[in-house]
Amino acid sequence: MTSQDGATAQAWEALGGADGLAGRVVYRGPSGLEGPLPVRELARATVGVCALAAAELAAVRAGGTALDAAPVVVDEGAVATAFVSERHLRVEGRAPVGFAPLSGFWRAADGWVRTHANYPHHEAALVRALGVPATPEAVRGALARLGAVEAQERVYGEGGLAVAVAPPYGEPQPLVEWTPGEAREPLAGPAGLPASGVRVLDLTRVIAGPVATRTLGVLGADVLRIDAPGLPEAADAHADTGFGKRSALLDLARPEDRAVLERLLDGADVVVTGYRPGALERYGLGGSELLERRPGLVVAELCAWGRRGPWAGRRGFDSLVQAGYGIAARCAGEDGVPGVLPAQALDHGTGYLVAAGVLRALAGGTGGLLRYSLAGTASWLVREVPGVGAGVPGYGAGPWLREGKSGYGALRHAASPFGEWERGPSRWGTDPAVWLGR
Repeated sequence: MTSQDGATAQAWEALGGADGLAGRVVYRGPSGLEGPLPVRELARATVGVCALAAAELAAVRAGGTALDAAPVVVDEGAVATAFVSERHLRVEGRAPVGFAPLSGFWRAADGWVRTHANYPHHEAALVRALGVPATPEAVRGALARLGAVEAQERVYGEGGLAVAVAPPYGEPQPLVEWTPGEAREPLAGPAGLPASGVRVLDLTRVIAGPVATRTLGVLGADVLRIDAPGLPEAADAHADTGFGKRSALLDLARPEDRAVLERLLDGADVVVTGYRPGALERYGLGGSELLERRPGLVVAELCAWGRRGPWAGRRGFDSLVQAGYGIAARCAGEDGVPGVLPAQALDHGTGYLVAAGVLRALAGGTGGLLRYSLAGTASWLVREVPGVGAGVPGYGAGPWLREGKSGYGALRHAASPFGEWERGPSRWGTDPAVWLGR
């Protein structure tokens, strides 16, 4: 067992946690996620501070203070398995669909480019920008004739996703930013789970945000995810991250659907958003706007590239941030081909940090705005997270895999590091847009 972990103390301090409490997190068991960067240390620290924040909230709800938070033990095997949950998923025995054929690293005339074309509209934008058919051979040939940055900008200009692989690390970004709001009504007294009775409106997609909200769900929150009907989520992605929540569709261009969302906002304790800066502001749903309306609301915003610098408003995914931030170059093989982290650790790690920040805000009895980015987590990984040496050998995912039912059929899935979900994922968009009873 280890304690007084450096990365845990860093993350806890960034979240505004009380001095000394980070030492109450203990790690045990065989570990995975080894690589050229301290991903294992990042992974366990993000889960560790989330567990500590849950213990803090439980102590406050029991009538104590943050200093009464109980010690927590985090199993590194559970962390390693959860951080690659999408790889362990099986839907009716079938492995999930991974990266699409047009997603990946491609050699450019002067370097490398990483593309992301998993969604049909992104694939269409990529081939439109390159003026080629939607085949790997055609894309490979077109990109080989372009400079990496030229390709990046051409694809971005068409609404697609491509990033030049950068050798230096990107500019520093904060791990978390917290702007306090006003005092909120305290949660009811002791509960079976720390977040019982908390209503979380989930306006996120893909991995980081859904990981945050499925974590709040396993800790007792009533989580309702809302999506636009014209922007479908990949079924396998939702089968992996839809645990512990319900999923409904609302078209905000329709007055009747907007009225439903307004009622949901009036009943929410927490709103988590995962769109690029500016995307939700056009609907009056930016974090600052939500807090003007309800200063006691807890709002957590996450994006890809952060809110500083020329890329602040751009779309992005974990794989693209790894490429553009210098991580892919750091993980390159001897042949010079860019590499990747042993997990989509920016996504998963940021998700647990989001959940931890929400839990801490609830424990503090204060509304406010939390801001995170994948680039902020990347900046922490490459600059600050201390390595702790070789992990404990003998890791295997088996003890942390579960089987259960879902709207997609029988699932094999990774367990949460925090316990068992009460329900598997329903099919995307098939639940009513209402809160459950308190």
